[in-house]
Amino acid sequence: MATVFKGSYAVLVRTFDKIRGNRCDRVALRSIGTRTRCENDRKRIRISLGVLTGAATTCGSILYFLDSSVKANGVQAMPPSYPWKLDKFLGSLDHSAVRRGWQVYKAVCSACHSLEFVRFMDLIEVSHTKEEIIAIASEYEIDDGPDEEGNYYKRPGRLPDKVPPPFPNEEASRAANNGAYPPDLSYIINARKNGRNYVFSLLTGFMEPPAGVTLTETQHFNPYFLGTALSMTELLHDGILEYDDGTPATKSQMAKDVVEFLSWSSGQDHDKRKLMTIKAIGIGIIALMTVWYMKKSIWSVVLNERIFSISRDKCK
Repeated sequence: MATVFKGSYAVLVRTFDKIRGNRCDRVALRSIGTRTRCENDRKRIRISLGVLTGAATTCGSILYFLDSSVKANGVQAMPPSYPWKLDKFLGSLDHSAVRRGWQVYKAVCSACHSLEFVRFMDLIEVSHTKEEIIAIASEYEIDDGPDEEGNYYKRPGRLPDKVPPPFPNEEASRAANNGAYPPDLSYIINARKNGRNYVFSLLTGFMEPPAGVTLTETQHFNPYFLGTALSMTELLHDGILEYDDGTPATKSQMAKDVVEFLSWSSGQDHDKRKLMTIKAIGIGIIALMTVWYMKKSIWSVVLNERIFSISRDKCK
């Protein structure tokens, strides 16, 4: 009996090995075909990636050289990085500095530079009260008209009026500034790379030209200006004005305050956007914790259950 069992077992083993061998041969043939197709696909992917990389490199090179060709050539010092409060995550505008910056702009900068995109009403509850802004606006004369007879006239400024420019047009501005055109300061912080540090360094960086640098009578040396030859003279000096709040009007203080004011004019919704970002992050954290808790409570039954295999005999 044992001999018959051993013989039968040997036959079954040989039969199984034969079947498995045939299957392995078929799997090997399939794997060879699959491997060939994979290699062809890889070749196609390599060729496609090579073409895309070459096209991207060519386009990038063309754009780089075009960008370099339109930039002015000249020497310019990189401004240092100053610790501006509003650059911090929880930092906001210093509204006292914005008020002082408006005073600096009005007393110094407004002689040449305009604020085309700033209205008097924009300053309400930012740097001044409504009554103060009404009084400030009434100090300006605004061109208006025509009236019922078709004549243009001047009237005191109102809250919806824009801050009037120092010159009526670009030609008059160039004629008064020896051919140079002072830029509008509404968005100057955003229009210049590293805007706050650049403007602060420019206002405080005037110095005597080094040996070998030749300037005309209307030019002034400033290493932070592109080309170092600037038509604007140094306008900020210690004590040229008195702040309403009694802050010492040093050159660096006035430069810092006017940069703070121009930062506000370049992004009047700065504080609102930062507050909305903080609120969105807080709501996102609460929502994430809520979803995590719901997932744990709903799926806890599924994750903790166990599956048992019970025979039919035991069920009966």
